[in-house]
Amino acid sequence: MSRNFYILAASLLLFALVSAGMSLVPSSFQPGLPANASLWRTVAMFLLLFGLLAAFIGVMSHLFEQVDRRSEEARQAARRKRKGDRNP
Repeated sequence: MSRNFYILAASLLLFALVSAGMSLVPSSFQPGLPANASLWRTVAMFLLLFGLLAAFIGVMSHLFEQVDRRSEEARQAARRKRKGDRNP
């Protein structure tokens, strides 16, 4: 599940870089597109924030999956140990 958030974060960050680059391009190269550089910078900032948020959610999701997996492994090891102690 965390892989999906990483992919989402990467694509949002890529679009943020493209939007930031569009703010540096002169308006004559952007026919039909908004020529306001502050609009492109604002879009880039929001895409960057959403990308960082998606990456954070991916990291936290991976962390909790790892904790859950390790606790399950520890529980199974304790169960095997108890079974081994009962049946000598």
